[in-house]
Amino acid sequence: MNFSGSYRSGDVSFLLKPLVMQDFVDVEQKEKLIQSGKRHYSEMLSPESLPSARYLDVFRQACDANLARMARDCLALAGLITARRSGAITLVSLARAGTPVGVVLKHLLARVMQREVAHYSVSIIRDRGIDQVALEHILAQGHAPESIVFVDGWTGKGVISRELEAAIEEFNARRGTCIDGGLYVLSDLAGTAACAASCDDYLIPSSILNATVSGLVSRSILNDAIGPNDFHGCVYYEQFEAQDQSQRFADELVDLAMAMAPLQGEPAPMDKALAASVSRAYMQAALATHGITDVNMVKPGIGEATRVLLRRSPRLLIVRERDSVDVAHLVLLAQEKNIPVLVDPALPYHAVSLIRSALDG
Repeated sequence: MNFSGSYRSGDVSFLLKPLVMQDFVDVEQKEKLIQSGKRHYSEMLSPESLPSARYLDVFRQACDANLARMARDCLALAGLITARRSGAITLVSLARAGTPVGVVLKHLLARVMQREVAHYSVSIIRDRGIDQVALEHILAQGHAPESIVFVDGWTGKGVISRELEAAIEEFNARRGTCIDGGLYVLSDLAGTAACAASCDDYLIPSSILNATVSGLVSRSILNDAIGPNDFHGCVYYEQFEAQDQSQRFADELVDLAMAMAPLQGEPAPMDKALAASVSRAYMQAALATHGITDVNMVKPGIGEATRVLLRRSPRLLIVRERDSVDVAHLVLLAQEKNIPVLVDPALPYHAVSLIRSALDG
């Protein structure tokens, strides 16, 4: 089944199987199961809650500060895609951080670049790869393999971009196709994306919220409820419809980008090598400084740090400037959850979150 979540039907087709979830796992129990190796993170889902009034205020402040930047980067990314693809374009956004970006890109490619474009959102899971049933479905709709462009919001350590490349390489070898496994993002902190509008760690407003800015769709699920011919699963948060921001957020971005389009110049060249070098050096230092052996316990950049504070068990929030508007939501979440905040002026990112070891009790 494909559906559009809370977006208009023409904006996206989620290639996900809606599940009725009654056995949510609380965050603490989920963390113990993941870290002990008893369950993979994709097999479980913790319940989402609506953001508090204070947190929504922070989201609106983030939009005031950076929505224009995000719109400009979406327009730049649409231009980069146009330059690298001839003919029709098939956007495949990675659920769920890539979905809002894909929705905006679909409008810009069609309305500014005058390109024929379709948009699907599919699941990709660390250590499990991309949803191959979804890829087969896209090809079965008649989309040319060379028209596919994979889209996400950002890179953190580059885990998903590497996962994507490996999965698509295997898919191409098995199917004899020539799909480009490169990832297209707004911000490439790890220097691992094929194409990016920026390498800056800035607050992408959609990173602040969960389902209510991503079509009311949960993080993707891959467990016993998913058969061999099923798409990966998700939960649709129907109960959040009155508080949903998804369509309005995307429409506002499109309007901003459309107004900028006549004045848009060439995007500045990205220094991927520098971004990759900074990423490697920071990760090596962070592991040594904080006595961590598992790289998955360190989440660099605003987007990844936000995910930890929202749905994992954080141990520590590290920020470069405590009073920066870009980290206001993180500081608020840390206060609400009694998580210590460390200020490190030498931090190469605005924020980093460390996940608490389940062995800490």
